[in-house]
Amino acid sequence: MILTRDYLTSNLSEGVITADLSSWEEFSSLVTGRLLNSSNYIWRGQRFTDWLLESTLDRMLKKYDKKDSLMQLKSFKYVTRGSGGSNPEKMESDDEWWASGLHYSLVTPLLEWTISPFVAAYFAFCKESKEQGKRAIYAFAKRAVMVKNDELKMKNPGTSEDDLFVKYIKPLFDDDSRLANQSGLFTKSPIGVDIEQWVRRNFSVVSKAKVILLKLTLPNTERTTILKALNRMNINHLSLFPDLPGASKFNNMMLEIKKY
Repeated sequence: MILTRDYLTSNLSEGVITADLSSWEEFSSLVTGRLLNSSNYIWRGQRFTDWLLESTLDRMLKKYDKKDSLMQLKSFKYVTRGSGGSNPEKMESDDEWWASGLHYSLVTPLLEWTISPFVAAYFAFCKESKEQGKRAIYAFAKRAVMVKNDELKMKNPGTSEDDLFVKYIKPLFDDDSRLANQSGLFTKSPIGVDIEQWVRRNFSVVSKAKVILLKLTLPNTERTTILKALNRMNINHLSLFPDLPGASKFNNMMLEIKKY
């Protein structure tokens, strides 16, 4: 059995554990059984198991300068002025602007998650791959991280939250129904620090049974079975990416950004 106490004791390290699953049935059984009452977790699927849990901004900063992304955010704010109709949502923080821009291909410091393990499974397997390896579905313990944030704030007075925390961001605006359909939310970790790195740094001493970051892997050979099963749940491209009024307008806006 996966994730038994003996398994956790033998394999959990600094709050992080990996469990290699062999089939969709095993995954489905795990998330509707052993993890059914773990509403504390948020989920993310990735096509390759060696991809880091890092934002597009962090990936970009390995090649370019942080100022390039900040300039992009400034340009995005400029070209979206007046686009919200007669009663636009008010976005006061950069985090809300980042969240708005994420769905229009803006490079951001945010990482997108979902409260549904099945939606995460869809994103892990929706795209084809010639690789014969495995794909990854992550579960991240939201409540434990929020408690850790409070501890870090107390121990580091005067230090910017952006340099300490993994922040959870659930925008108040509703300009993109995809976020609701995907049961989505975002995390924002310190620049240059991926989620696993942050967990290992801050949970180096935890209970042997306390899983902060769980990585489940499934073989690519299960892709067809997984997509068929998810489609039966009405989890597919059509349900997760509905056509949006004004979507083409925003796409044109993103083209305009390149001019600034």
